[in-house]
Amino acid sequence: MTIDTAHSTQQSHHVALRRDINMLGSLLGDVLVQHGGKELLDMVESIREKTKSLRNVADVETSQQLKETIQTIQPPMRKQVIRAFALYFHLVNIAEQNHRIRRRRDYQMLEEEQSQPGSIPHAIALLKKNNVPGELIEDTLSSISLELILTAHPTEATRRSVLEIHKRIATSLKQLDNPLLTKREQKALKADLLNEITTLWQTDELRHKKPSVMDEVNMGLFYFEETLFEVLPQIHQELEECLHDHYPDAKWEVPNILKFGSWIGGDRDGNPFVTPEMTWNTLERQRDVVISKYKDSVKNLMRQLSQSTNRIAICPELTKSIEEDQNRLPDAKEWGVPHEAYRVKLAYVLEKLQRVNRENGYKNSEEFITDLKLIGNSLKQHFPEGSHFTELNKLIRQASLFGFHLATLDVRNHSGEHEGAIAEILSRVNLAENYAELDEEEKVQLLNSLLEDPRPVLSTYEDYSEKTQKILDIFTMIKKAHKEFGPQSISVYLISMTESASDLLEVLVLAKEANIYRLHADGSVESDLNIAPLLETIDDLKAGPAIMEKLFDLPVYKHHLEKHDQRQEIMLGYSDGSKDGGTLTANWKLYQAQQEISRIASERNLRLKFFHGRGGALGRGGGPLRRSLLSQPPETYTAGVKITEQGEVLSSRYLLYDIAYRSLEQATTTLLSSAVSGIEKDVRQEKWHEIMEEISAVSLKSYQSLVFEDDGFLAYFKQGTPLPELGALNIGSRPMSRKGTDHFDDLRAIPWVFAWTQSRQLMPAWYASGTGLTEFAATEEGLSSLKEMYANWPFFASLIDNLQMGLMKADLATAEKYMFLIDDEQLANRIFGKIVDEYHRTKDVILTITGQEELLDGTPNIKDSIRLRNPYVDPLSSLQVELISTYRSNGSEDDELLKEILLTINGIAAGLRNTG
Repeated sequence: MTIDTAHSTQQSHHVALRRDINMLGSLLGDVLVQHGGKELLDMVESIREKTKSLRNVADVETSQQLKETIQTIQPPMRKQVIRAFALYFHLVNIAEQNHRIRRRRDYQMLEEEQSQPGSIPHAIALLKKNNVPGELIEDTLSSISLELILTAHPTEATRRSVLEIHKRIATSLKQLDNPLLTKREQKALKADLLNEITTLWQTDELRHKKPSVMDEVNMGLFYFEETLFEVLPQIHQELEECLHDHYPDAKWEVPNILKFGSWIGGDRDGNPFVTPEMTWNTLERQRDVVISKYKDSVKNLMRQLSQSTNRIAICPELTKSIEEDQNRLPDAKEWGVPHEAYRVKLAYVLEKLQRVNRENGYKNSEEFITDLKLIGNSLKQHFPEGSHFTELNKLIRQASLFGFHLATLDVRNHSGEHEGAIAEILSRVNLAENYAELDEEEKVQLLNSLLEDPRPVLSTYEDYSEKTQKILDIFTMIKKAHKEFGPQSISVYLISMTESASDLLEVLVLAKEANIYRLHADGSVESDLNIAPLLETIDDLKAGPAIMEKLFDLPVYKHHLEKHDQRQEIMLGYSDGSKDGGTLTANWKLYQAQQEISRIASERNLRLKFFHGRGGALGRGGGPLRRSLLSQPPETYTAGVKITEQGEVLSSRYLLYDIAYRSLEQATTTLLSSAVSGIEKDVRQEKWHEIMEEISAVSLKSYQSLVFEDDGFLAYFKQGTPLPELGALNIGSRPMSRKGTDHFDDLRAIPWVFAWTQSRQLMPAWYASGTGLTEFAATEEGLSSLKEMYANWPFFASLIDNLQMGLMKADLATAEKYMFLIDDEQLANRIFGKIVDEYHRTKDVILTITGQEELLDGTPNIKDSIRLRNPYVDPLSSLQVELISTYRSNGSEDDELLKEILLTINGIAAGLRNTG
């Protein structure tokens, strides 16, 4: 019966999804006719039918007809055709998200034993079924945490104005699922949808200028305001309720295991616009947002808590608190009805929120929480036992999660910046004539001696260079921020391109000069800033264990760690490693580095918190959040996990409440279940590691032979993708290149991946993996081992499944069209031939390992989604090639042509749901 129900529900879901897509497509057709006449709709339909036909049968005549049609479309019709296909993808994305919400709600209506896999009820029921003791769960909850960090890397191609329209369309679409709607209400909702799609058509998709840093800050805050402020406390509340249901004998108080932080406004690496003043403004803006949210919640409580002391008795502590507020705030606006005690108290709470960090205002969020808990304790006296005060408890949880700072802001800077500042500072006081030229051992000795000396190194009589003064100003600002916003406002300082132990000690010295790190005369130490290395390249990942071991054994660094609960944070970069050595090698070296550093830390009774710098795209460590957690070494869960969330991931996961909830509950239950299951190491892992090392070596050689050793590769990449045009897309405040050069090493990983995605080759997501895997699978024993690894090792299964996704999204027939853009035909054919061969090699070996007939057979929903989109991406790709060719032949100076190219870039990004 259960199976039949599930099957029936699944079938009805597919029908409902098709219904939504057809309805939205029909409404879009109405909009096209209204704005471009039937001629526009006919042109779009003609192109769509031809591309769809070519997907089924590769017909030369149809292909030529399509090419001629695209070549003959003239402005303004051409721009309208591009926009029509791009807008269609946005509507499909919305329909698919609504489909996910529909499935989730249907599961919630079933009995608990049929609860949705990955949901909180399902996970806790499974723990109980497996006889996991409540004490173990309680201990695990006290040690684990997941912190998701919003970043402003330029990968979100969609404007906020457009996202807000998307949200309104999604809301109306969701409401249409209500079976109690009258015919009139259904008609009204469809009219709303038509209006919103019309508005979407009439709205500019492209930004007219690059966003400022504060624009990016506000974009990040948008997600806190729209969903995260509500979703996070609800996740904790449901977890607590489910634990109470299944383990009723325990008194559950779930700690804050899920939090969000941010880099936006604090990430200085390569972005000259992130100044200390900008970071300060960001902190002020974050505080304004969270205080405003608290005020709204307090006002809502005031509407609810209308009890009169003529009918109930409040607790004496609350009476005393009100009297203290009256004496401390004599000029405050009082609640007009004295016997409505809760409203009287909440009016003072509002006043103290208004005065945060000012005279008679709240000094910190703990004071705010104390007042709220006082109200809760009083309510318990005159309500039935076991009553839940949902809104009050939610606000208490929000205050403990977000404080008065909303989100911890990480500060990041390049290691070279710190070295330059230290070199100048030491030169001015004759401690090192040329610090940068010292060898690593000499640097460590010198920095160590400075940290063991309570005296400052900075001279008050010196004027430092502008570059050095900017570095000093950062640390001065951090010290000031700790005083104004609290130590949680900025708790981690990240060092990009960490290559040695001295890179971390330099930052500790700079922190000492700002009084953030303090050594007192009696030898005691205070340290208020976590310092985290960022290991990015393949060489850095290999060197990482030795770097950390050296630091862990330095007495001065041990004292620093003691002040941070013996916990070291380490960030791992997925982007540059993948660009440097290919996705398979990068993922393996990341896994190895975590295990080796974990071993070193464990031997010294230290705890590690790994920070995974994943991008949204597969070539930058992207993929489902749940899968990324499962793929980590299990011993790395215990001290907390951090993961970046960026670009298109933000809107796809956190624009809608239900989608945000589903994504975060899956991440929470994955982390909890994995941590509870312990660090039971499979005895076969030693052999598997040896296999991965062998495969990685072959893959790395294959990857670097093309990317670094083939003289024509860079020309192939730059000419055969829209890389030169991407800079005009205005999707981030940060430059595309670190140093503004054309060198491959300076090119950021984001445009690297974005450009390959646009040309449908998606090379960073899979290239060279097939060579390594195929060579090892050549023997029966080798193939058997790979199948065993796929079935039993989450890391390897995640790697293979992400490779499948990359191959499925790649499209070589479309990619071949981009060869037309490359000046040297022989070069284009040679390198594209290598990519084609590797594609088929990778696909064949993956199908053999997984036992599938087709890619993504195990995830048919994703496979169907990609197949649905391809016929609509194809015309955008054809138009993009035609437009880029004309644009470049005209000297790249036609602004209108460039706008059309950017529209195709936007459309393809929406169609593939990936930028960089």
